[in-house]
Amino acid sequence: MTRLGDSVQRASALLAQDLSSDSTVRQLLAETGSRRYLDLTDLPAREQAELIAARAVEVLPSVDKLAADIEAARAEGRGLRVKLGIDPTAADVHLGHAVPVIVLSRFQRMGHAVTLIIGDITAKIGDPSGRSAERPPLSDEDIAANLAGYRGQVKPFFDFERVEFRHNSEWLAGITLPKLIGVLSQVPASSLLQREDFRTRLEGGHGLTMSELIYPVAMAIDSAEIDADIELGGVDQLLNMQMGRRVMEIYGQQPQLVVTMPLVEGTDGTGAKMSKSKGNYVGLSAPADEVFGKIMSVPDRLMEPYLRAWTEWTDPEIAGALARVADGSLHPMDLKKVLAGEMVAALYGVEAAMAARAGFTAQFSKKSFTEVGTLPEVDLAEHGAERIDAVLTRVLEFAASSSAARRLAKQNALRIVVEYPGGGQRSEVLGEAAVTRSLAEVADEVTAAQDGGERPAGVYLKAGRKLALLVRR
Repeated sequence: MTRLGDSVQRASALLAQDLSSDSTVRQLLAETGSRRYLDLTDLPAREQAELIAARAVEVLPSVDKLAADIEAARAEGRGLRVKLGIDPTAADVHLGHAVPVIVLSRFQRMGHAVTLIIGDITAKIGDPSGRSAERPPLSDEDIAANLAGYRGQVKPFFDFERVEFRHNSEWLAGITLPKLIGVLSQVPASSLLQREDFRTRLEGGHGLTMSELIYPVAMAIDSAEIDADIELGGVDQLLNMQMGRRVMEIYGQQPQLVVTMPLVEGTDGTGAKMSKSKGNYVGLSAPADEVFGKIMSVPDRLMEPYLRAWTEWTDPEIAGALARVADGSLHPMDLKKVLAGEMVAALYGVEAAMAARAGFTAQFSKKSFTEVGTLPEVDLAEHGAERIDAVLTRVLEFAASSSAARRLAKQNALRIVVEYPGGGQRSEVLGEAAVTRSLAEVADEVTAAQDGGERPAGVYLKAGRKLALLVRR
């Protein structure tokens, strides 16, 4: 049996047990978490290909071709050359950015040669994929800072000591006009203009620059320059990666295989992909308790895609856990706590995951908030005159922006909770208009509406899964 098979056997036994038990969950997180570092070189070529395909949207031209190429490379005593291109366009990254890196780690642990292409030239053009306007170019300083941030934040998912870094300025900065024209002359303009995002912009009367048209070709030259066997990327990069196949043929090379990864839905459950601009993301640098809480806030239907995207669980393990939820032998909340623990364990370790689990249980599974001793506090004497959105963003940092605070209100996720000495609670949902009112004014209105004149034991501001105690000193 392979090393992965041994691990699956142990984890499957744990998954059949009581997943409300802390001791069982601790063992499970340790077992599945250890797979992030598991040597997969003993997997047969077919199993390697299927393990990659299980997390991909597509493998082009086929999974059979991937398996055959792995087998052929083994016969030559080498691994496949696997490429991932990175245009470092942001300093902060989130779990969505980790999806291709996790699969890249699997390739690495299978014994293949991984190359990260740092797009220091293409980042100055800006990837037009899925954009409604031209992306502003970046400076060299921006690129260096963003790359440092990216590397530091995805490090828990990937061994950077076993990767080759290449900057595409190595070849693109010195490319001659005759060479570029030689490539472009063999790329039909129609293949570039067929992109839906380009067509939408042109139909809407918006600009489209020549640099954006050339971007997919420049990215494709990267593949040819390193003679890639496989390119990995998000499904939104499919046309760019297919251009890589075309340009490699122009160079007289065997075209690369293409593995596309899903764009994971954000935590708000609206169907939109995870994005900082939408506020529906989990930051890789977020504290453990925040990561745990955000995962616990997602709709139950997202548990399967999240398990597939970010854990090392195999398809049979995921199917088995979901079958238990379906037959009622496993509560969805218990499975979601395991999922949240997986995310925290990946970033901070099993002990941090168990501490976050305990903190969540203490904060949200008890009837009385007064039993929770670690809540942040807002002094109404100091901050009561401030608008609720200002308190959420600046004082508590519960929301990334005023617009994010308004979205919480639109989703009925913003509340004032009044707790009474006997342990009873009354919760008042705050509408979008309340976000721009002063915190003290809204809190006083809610507490004044209590029945019987009973003095509250505590008044709380609740934003999604986050909670703060309101006090007057």
